[in-house]
This record gives sequence, C-alpha cells and structure tokens, in this order.
Amino acid sequence: MLTAKARLLAASRKQTLDRPPCICPGGMMNMIFEEVMESCGFFWPEAHSDAVKMAGLAKALYALGGFENYGLPFCMTVEAEAMGASVNMGEKLVEPHMEQPLFKDLSQLDKLKTLSVESGRTKTVLKAIHLLKAENANIPIIGNLTGPLSTAGSLVDMTVLLKSFRKDEKKAAALLDFVADNLIIFGKAQLAAGADAICIAEPSGTGEILGPVYFEKFTIPYLNKISQALKAPITIIHICGNLRSVYELLPQLNCDIFSFDAMVPIAEIKKHIPEKAVMGNISTHALSVMPPAKIAALTENCLKNGADILAPACGLSTKTPLLNIQTMLKTLKRTAAQ
Repeated sequence: MLTAKARLLAASRKQTLDRPPCICPGGMMNMIFEEVMESCGFFWPEAHSDAVKMAGLAKALYALGGFENYGLPFCMTVEAEAMGASVNMGEKLVEPHMEQPLFKDLSQLDKLKTLSVESGRTKTVLKAIHLLKAENANIPIIGNLTGPLSTAGSLVDMTVLLKSFRKDEKKAAALLDFVADNLIIFGKAQLAAGADAICIAEPSGTGEILGPVYFEKFTIPYLNKISQALKAPITIIHICGNLRSVYELLPQLNCDIFSFDAMVPIAEIKKHIPEKAVMGNISTHALSVMPPAKIAALTENCLKNGADILAPACGLSTKTPLLNIQTMLKTLKRTAAQ
C-alpha cells in the first residue's frame, strides 16, 4: 500500500498507480472551512499567525477524512505583507485580504522591502511546516507561494501594473523580478522546513486577463524563474480562468503538475500538456452548495476524463460542507476499486 506522500510523488511523475491522490494545496487554494475549525477548536483569524493552530487545522482536515495532504498557509497575502503591504486579517469565515496597494505607481518601487523569513507570518508558516513534518513523514506537506504577478498586483494597483506592460515594460519587469526573487527566498525556506511540494498559484496572471502575448512575456518567465530556482521535489502551478487562448503556451511552464479552473475541460487540456500531470478540477461552487450525489458525479467525471490528481478547481468556501469533501475521497476510492 502506497503512502499518501509516495502516491502524490508517483502521480506527479505520471507513473501507473492504484488510484489518483485527492489533494488541496492550500494557499490561494484554501483548504480550511468552518467545520474543520469547529472540529479542532482552532479558528481564523488567530490561526493565520499561530503555527500550532495553523498546523492543527491542516491535521484536523486530514483526520476527518478530507484531503490526503497538509497544505498551508490558508491565504494569498503572506508574501505581499512581508514585502511591506498592509493586510486585513479577516474573520472566522473571511480570509485575510489586502487593505490597499502599497503604492499607486511604479515610481515608488523603493518602498518595497526584502522578504524576511525570520519574523511575521512567513516565520509562522515555516514553523507550522516544521511541526507537521516532525509528526508524520508519510503525509505530503504542500507549501504555497502566491504567483509573482498576483503578488505584484497586491503591491501596486493592478490597473496601473497592467498598463505598465505597454507603457513602461522595464519597470514592470523590475517589479516582477524583485517579487520573484523574494518568492524564491520564501519557497526555499518552506522546502528547508520540510515541505514536500510547492504550489505556485497565479490567479491574476491568466491568459484570460493578459491575452497570449502578455501571458508569454509576464507570466511564464517569472513562474519558471521561481520553479527552476526552487527545484522542489514536486512543483504545482495553478492558473485561474479560461485557458483556451494560451493552450499552445502551457508546455513552456516548468512544473510537474498543472492545476486549472472548473471551466477548463480536463480531456481538452491534456492534449496540450501530455508530459505534465493534470490536477482538478471539481467546482468549488459545487462543493459549497451541491448535494453529495452531485459531488460524486463530478468526481467520477473528473476521473473518467483523465485527472491524474483529484482536487478542487480553486479555493474552498469557508461554508463548504465536510461531507462533500469526504465524498470526493470516498468516491475516488470506490471508483478505483471497481
């Protein structure tokens, strides 16, 4: 019997398996919801800044028959905060979010500070990873990075950033290089703390928003810069939105596993990236509001269409029923046994 960690590694290499893994990376693809908090007594927003509580939430979901991994942190604001941005830590059912951009235009790049892993929430994340690693080596720990363009869009007004791709390409590139270099610092620290995989989620750097020309110029190179520097045992890249306009560019991405939104057909995208493991892509809206029978049907459809790894298509709602997450894994195991 394969361990959860061995199964994920094998799936990332597209090896023949008894069944696909069922995971949720965390980070932008948040994996924590109200029932998990209630089960263990660790709650947001406190758990975002407390390593014991952060690790406790990840362990609780696994113990409840949820996903077959630990994934943290549970938001996409840690990196921008560490570079100087102001963050609202949210509430019990509201994720942390940016209060306002750090600056309004690219003439203020000198306000940026180098990310430190010795203080703040970056340190909390690393300690939580260390705690999880010390307790169980057979459950894969997925560390997370918010993608460079999405992080940059939290530091400077996103509209200004997008306009700079046309009007001031050098400054845009300087900002993205600075962000990518700092993400590399955080990613390497997560791996050193015990992370088995790194997921880089890029909700803003999509083909749907940028179009193929800017996607190739401002998304792919910086994602690859990070993944090539980290050399993680497993690298996952998640990109939101409709990907049809950039299908032909996706093979350029340096990753083992590619994750994508619910509107992207698995069978269709597999034709364009046959060398990569594909992950997904059950609608998080469905997971939050649909009955278990519908979740079972969606799970079966993902498997039928060739998902190498079963996962939600994006971040979970904090009102997601635990039963629906459990249904994903139970349906996967039942289908594999048939």
